[in-house]
Amino acid sequence: MGLDPGLRRLALGTLLAAYPGPVPPDWAVELVADGLAGHTLFGTNVHDPAQVAASTAALRAGRADVLVAIDEEGGDVTRLAHATGSPYPGNAALGAVDDTALTRQVYAAIGAELAALGVTVNLAPTVDVNTADENPVIGTRSFGADPARVAAHSAAAVAGLQATGVAACAKHFPGHGATVADSHHELPTVDASPAVLRERDLPPFAAVIGAGVRAIMTAHIRVPALTGDGPATFSRAVLVDLLRREYGFTGTVITDALEMKGAALAAGGVGPAAVLALAAGADLLCVGAKVDAALVEHVAVEIVTAIEDGRLDRARVEEAAGRAAALAAWTRAAGAAAATPADLGYAAARRAVRVEGDVTGLGRPLVVQVHAAATIAEGRVPWGLGPHLAGLEEVRVVAAEIEPTELGRLAAGRPIVLVGRHLHRLPGGTTLVDALAAAYPVTVVEMGWPGRWRPTGVRAFVTTFGASHANGRAAAEALGLI
Repeated sequence: MGLDPGLRRLALGTLLAAYPGPVPPDWAVELVADGLAGHTLFGTNVHDPAQVAASTAALRAGRADVLVAIDEEGGDVTRLAHATGSPYPGNAALGAVDDTALTRQVYAAIGAELAALGVTVNLAPTVDVNTADENPVIGTRSFGADPARVAAHSAAAVAGLQATGVAACAKHFPGHGATVADSHHELPTVDASPAVLRERDLPPFAAVIGAGVRAIMTAHIRVPALTGDGPATFSRAVLVDLLRREYGFTGTVITDALEMKGAALAAGGVGPAAVLALAAGADLLCVGAKVDAALVEHVAVEIVTAIEDGRLDRARVEEAAGRAAALAAWTRAAGAAAATPADLGYAAARRAVRVEGDVTGLGRPLVVQVHAAATIAEGRVPWGLGPHLAGLEEVRVVAAEIEPTELGRLAAGRPIVLVGRHLHRLPGGTTLVDALAAAYPVTVVEMGWPGRWRPTGVRAFVTTFGASHANGRAAAEALGLI
């Protein structure tokens, strides 16, 4: 016996799928026509603006109210500018500037760009309070470590984005900022009481709910006091009791990607994860990036089977699909914001740069960029000072594999500018900095989360609070290298 068509359509109405390449394949459009809630765009789907606009138009040909989502945070996480780096600074830089009007402007600019391309949901802003300096996945995606500052900027970001008619999705509830593990690879644990969460992690979520945020994304993190052994994505105590009843959220709950190890391993696969997330109170299930028609049908079968055998209440799935549809209806009805200055992101990045020490008279230094692996959330996006150096010599090294004397030989008496991301966390990073500082005139540029680490003996220490194209240009300007 085949799958019940009505139940299949209902199940599809709770799913955000994805597809490979720059052109939506026929199956991706056909699933939309069959009731699929929508698709998420990733870097592999983006070549240029005209192509993206054509892709979203093709999806809307399947159904006019299809949701088209994207992770366009600005800063280190960009899909539209994955080939060059974002022209906007990320949240850490905006938090460092601490001008909520600027934050609203930047997010309105991002939203206007998305709206023009036919994107209806931005899986942003990240509103996690980055209280763990060693956090491997949030870091510069956060507005900072102070809950009040993060709350103020999170509300401003939501207001700016949604003024353009693009729905904001604040993430990652109930807060991913205190983790020292990446939920793409494992299930992190935040061993905190509900009281600590309310004081430290939850104020930004209260702020965005107050600002009318249309969607909130779940975190694949374990909070034993609330979730037991499973992730928040599968916890009614988190999604219903805390988010909806205590904090009064009435919008759409979107899961982080179910293919991530923090969810898939905990559930035994993407299909079972979908069932557990719906049962817990999630409405729109982000399947992930590596999706094909077979996987979407598999997840739909899992949901329908769970309805038929009583593990999942049909009314709960209807509620979820209804909230996904309401999100789509809002994006079609919302208005658009006015245009913003073209140089806005670069001007904002300049305001975020912090200089400790003397950066005058560098002349034509040797620029050394220290390799740092990207997270899955960031992807392989260019970063650093390279595009802005106007012919200056730049070398790229691995901290643990380069001898300081070799860099000294290459510098040949010139000052050295050492550029890195999270230098204090890289194997050999602090050793390299210390050795160079002891023997040569060195300026260190930190483009990751600076935390409390400061190098000693250097000529200057420059922090950008992000590694976007805009952050790189701002640093190069501050050093007088443009």
